[in-house]
Order: sequence, then C-alpha cells, then structure tokens
Amino acid sequence: MKKTIAMLLAASMVCPLAACGGAKKAPEGGEIKIGTISPNTGAMAVYGEAMVNAYDMAAAEINADGGINGKKVVLVKKDDQMDPTESLNAFNALVAEGVDVVLGAVSSGCTAAITDAANEEEVLLLTPTSTADSITTKDDYVFRTCYADSFQGKIAAKYAKDLGCKEVGVLYCAADTYSKGLYDSFANACKDYGINVVAAESAATMETIEFSNQWAAIKAKGVGFVFAPFYYYTVGPYVVPQARTAGYTGIIMGADGYDSANNYISQGSDLSAWNNVMFTNHYDPADKNPVVKKFVTNYKTKYNDTPNALAALAYDGLYMIKKAMEKAGAEDAKSVRDALADTSTVYKGVTGTFTLDKSGTPVKGATVVEYYYDKANNKVATKLRDVVKKLD
Repeated sequence: MKKTIAMLLAASMVCPLAACGGAKKAPEGGEIKIGTISPNTGAMAVYGEAMVNAYDMAAAEINADGGINGKKVVLVKKDDQMDPTESLNAFNALVAEGVDVVLGAVSSGCTAAITDAANEEEVLLLTPTSTADSITTKDDYVFRTCYADSFQGKIAAKYAKDLGCKEVGVLYCAADTYSKGLYDSFANACKDYGINVVAAESAATMETIEFSNQWAAIKAKGVGFVFAPFYYYTVGPYVVPQARTAGYTGIIMGADGYDSANNYISQGSDLSAWNNVMFTNHYDPADKNPVVKKFVTNYKTKYNDTPNALAALAYDGLYMIKKAMEKAGAEDAKSVRDALADTSTVYKGVTGTFTLDKSGTPVKGATVVEYYYDKANNKVATKLRDVVKKLD
C-alpha cells in the first residue's frame, strides 16, 4: 500500500531536548499528528504504559510552551501487543490516518516488522527503544533514540574481561531478534577480548519459563559469568531464581530488558539470589543531572511512579522530533528525515547528550546497573555500578 493510496483511503474513511523554559504560550494554530506504537496490552504492557505516560507528558509540555512551529502536537496512539503482525497493522492504520511521523515500535522484533514499510511509504520512523543493530541503516527514514546492541554486548564482554574471566556462558533465545542480536554482539566482543564462550544455551521463545536444564549445563562448565539477554517478565520469576536453584552462584548480566525485573519476583523467592545480577541501561533515575532530576520529579508527580529507562527514551524521542521539525521549519516526513540525518546536531536529553551517526543511531554512553538484596528493607534494589561513555 503506497502512502498516497493510504491517504485516499483515510479520506474516504542546541537547545536541550527538554522544554527550554520561558513564558508559556498556547500553540498559534493547526495541529501536528504524531503516531506512537507501543505494547499497551500483553506481556510488555509495563513498558508500553511507561512510554505512553512519557509521550503524554512531553506532548503536554511542548504544547504548553507553544507547540512545534506554532502548532499543537496531537498523539495518535496504537497498541501492537508486542506482536510484529500487530505492529504492521498499527503502522498501516497510522498511515491511513495521514500520520507522517511515527514513534515506535518498542521491541526490536516489532520495529523490524515495520522498517521496510516506513521506507516504502516514506514515513519518518523513530524508535526510542529498539536496540538491534539492523534496525537503522544509512540514507533511509528510520532512526532511533537508544544505542545499539553491539554497544551493549561489548560492554558485557568488557565487564567479563575486567573481572578476569577467560571462559563465560550465555543463555539466550535464538528465535528473538533482540536476544539473538545481543548474543551475537557479546560473542563477537568476547573473541576480541580473548574470552571463550564455552556454554551457549538457548531457549525456544522469550516466554520460556523453564531454564533448569540450560542452567545445569552452564554450571557444569564451571564458568563464573553468564550473559543472559531476556526481558523483565522472564528474568524476574524464572531466569535468575532458576540459576540459583541449579547451583550457579556467579554473575548474571543482562541488557536493558532487565529494567523493572525486580518488580516481577515471585512471592516467597529467596531475594539473596539477586546478588551478582547486573545489566546495561540507558539512564539512572538517581542521576543528579538537572535534566534527569526534573524529568523524574515531574513524572513521579504526574504518575506516582519512578520512570524506567523506556519512559526516558520515549520522552527524549518526542523532543528529538520537536527539534528536527523546528530545525527543518516543517513537519513532513522528508523534512524531518533530512534534519535528523544531520550528524552535527547535538541532542541534550534525559538519556544523555548525543549526536546521531550516519545510520541514525545515537553515539552515546550507557549505565551499568546492579541488583542487590537490600536486607534492611527486605527487597531487591538497584544501584549504579558504572557509567560507560565509550569502549576501546
């Protein structure tokens, strides 16, 4: 379906990313429709809810400050249930409604299902959170707010190297774009660092709930470091506790999908199992940076919750679109695409200060967050372990 056809069908049917401050004013007139695609129901609904909250908060701030190019931002939201087919359906529905710029999807698998359509229809697609390296390529209509998996995987391998590990294990899902991409980047980086992956165990799906055999095989290899890239809803009740039940006591390291996993621990679990668990992430809500503090405070006030990393990326994503539209002086997809393709533009957001490379991926740092058993409060808490600005 070409964009022109979709439109006919619809007819027949270096200022920071955050608000710059100053006097508030209403938009002058007109609207800019910006589409969003997120998993508002289903297994990843926690992420979808956080991102929709952040989109809404950013849009309200932007409109209170005069909108974009004097026009009011109107969000057109679609739910993809974290299903690639539903992502494509959501994207086509947005095109049919005349949307020229889309924020989404969330998971790499869902975004991969719509990148070809975005380029064919010449619709600007900016995914805040899809980290698979293959998502963005040079000279197309697809960009992102997050770093790529090659960066996350290399950080994990570098941690193993710095800890003196010569042999490591991996537990991943070969059928999932996100998990497999992270495995590949980690394994390649291990080769560069002279580390041997002696145990590479796989699960059939990201929804697997039984990992006992895999952990037994990993433990038998005697490794002290395992990279296990899954999402929070599997990590919390299954991946971590089953590792400890199998007798594996070493380090478990994941990627940004571990964010919020401590909210999904089965009742009655041994919370000490979460010692030696860490993951790469996009920001730290405890960061003292004024931009971060303002975002976290406003989000907590509005939603009575601490914003996770996906909320921060969604918030930055909408402000990236705002900056690109204002730079272009226009809101059509090609103008926004050309503005985002300018690699000299500096974005200052909650998740850092960055530019985009030629593929449309940010050149930015990462945080490493550690889970631990907070015995005094009988809960699993997090603490910042490291800030990684670049790797050798």
